[in-house]
Amino acid sequence: MFVNPTRNGGNSVVRRTKTDAAITREQLLDAAERVFRERGVTRTSLAEIAAAAGVTRGAVYWHFRDKADLFAAMCERATLPLEQTLERAGTAVHADALAALRTLAIDALTRLACDARAQAVFEVVFHKCELTDEIGPIAARRNRERWHCLVHVEIIFRRAIELGQLPPDTDTRLATQALHAYIGGIMREWVLDPTAFDLAAMAPALIDTMIAGLAACPPRRADPLSARPRAIASGKPAPTTPA
Repeated sequence: MFVNPTRNGGNSVVRRTKTDAAITREQLLDAAERVFRERGVTRTSLAEIAAAAGVTRGAVYWHFRDKADLFAAMCERATLPLEQTLERAGTAVHADALAALRTLAIDALTRLACDARAQAVFEVVFHKCELTDEIGPIAARRNRERWHCLVHVEIIFRRAIELGQLPPDTDTRLATQALHAYIGGIMREWVLDPTAFDLAAMAPALIDTMIAGLAACPPRRADPLSARPRAIASGKPAPTTPA
């Protein structure tokens, strides 16, 4: 007897199918973390990731267009909470901008120190990812994400000027670049050797050192009126008036 799948439990079949697909996708992302970390991105094939996940290669292509798409999804899964926190901080009106920046920076380091998934992904990004033609789109994506991060941090620096926490001629772009490079350098070195120091315990002191330096002696702009907001959508800095 024929049974219409849209009746008598048809919805449960659909739900089960979606659940199974979601589980397979997570298995593939977990496998990608492990294999990329062990072998590096360039030397890893999608077939190897499928085998590590215990699925067919066809299952990989059902969920991801190619290796670059899989890599991007793996990174997003680990970094999305931090990106959401950064965006909220960049759009909020802070009564104490430097304190908000301090909290944001400490949170970034603490998340890395306490999240095994973030550690695996950051190790792959920093030390196991060779930007070949095969994964070229990853470089463009990472560049967009970097500019997005810089935009929101610079907004907070501008708020610090409005509050009188930094002088009006503070070069907010250079301050943003310096803070970004400082935090990125700490992350890069720590994932290379997590036994070097206790990142979670030392995060406040590390960030306080940087924030105190920027507050005491910030980089100065020759013409404070030359600053222009960044262009978030394009992922590129907006043009500035020549000094």
